[in-house]
Amino acid sequence: MGSEMCIRDRFEPVSIPKQLTSIKDKKISKSDYREALAEKQARLAELLRARQGRHVVFAFEGMDAAGKGGAIKRLVAPLDPREYQIYNIGAPMLYETQHPYLWRFWTRLPDEQTNHISRIAIFDRTWYGRVLVERIEGFASPNEWQRAYDEINRFEADLAAAGTLVIKYWLAIDKKEQLKRFEDREETPHKQFKLTDDDWRNRDKWSDYVQSAADMLARTDTTTAPWCVIATNEKRQARLDVLDHAIEQLSAFTESK
Repeated sequence: MGSEMCIRDRFEPVSIPKQLTSIKDKKISKSDYREALAEKQARLAELLRARQGRHVVFAFEGMDAAGKGGAIKRLVAPLDPREYQIYNIGAPMLYETQHPYLWRFWTRLPDEQTNHISRIAIFDRTWYGRVLVERIEGFASPNEWQRAYDEINRFEADLAAAGTLVIKYWLAIDKKEQLKRFEDREETPHKQFKLTDDDWRNRDKWSDYVQSAADMLARTDTTTAPWCVIATNEKRQARLDVLDHAIEQLSAFTESK
C-alpha cells in the first residue's frame, strides 16, 4: 500500500491540449468524400501489398462513438478478408486475467506460423485500456496503471525492433457531438446494439476520460510508435484523415526497408 501511495503522489497529470477540447468541424460533400475515399483506399491497398509480408498493427482508441468502427470499415474495404484480422477488445476473460495484462495482446499479434496470409492486425480498443477505462473505473490500481506507460512503450518498441509497423489513432469528438451520435444510435434499430448502459455511464465521466487521454498521449507518443490524433466532428473527414495518415506511415515504412 505504501509503495502505491508513493507512486500516486508523484503522478502529475498533464495540461489538456486544445486539440482534445476545441474540436473543429470540417465539412465535406458526399461526392467529394466518395471520390477521395476511393482514391485513398486504392493507394492504401497498394502500399499494404507492397510491404513484402512485414507485419502491420493498427491501434484505434478514442471517445465512445468517435467513429473507430467506421474508420476501420473504410480501412479494410479494399482488402481481401484473408489479409487482415480485426480484434474488438472488451473486458478480459477470466483466463486472461491470470496472465500479465499485455499477454492477451501479444497472443493476437500477426504470426507467420498461423496466419499464412494475414499479417495485418487491427485493434478496436487496445492495451491502452489499462491507462483509460481501467484507470478511471478502478480496475487497475494506481501502481498498475501508472507503471503501464513504460510497459506499453517497451511493448511497442519491441514490436518496432522486430520490424512491425505500429500505427496508433486517437479519435476525438466533442461532448455535444457524442450525445448526438448516442441519440442517433438509440433511435436507429440497426445501430442500437452499439449503445450500452456503460456508454451512458462513461459519458458522465467525460472530463476524466479527456484527462486520461491527455496523460496517455503525452507519455506514450514515441518515435517508434507515434500517435495520430484525429479531432473532428465530421465522420467523413475523420475517415479520410485516417487513410491519409496510414498512407503516409506505410510509404515511409516501405521506403525504409
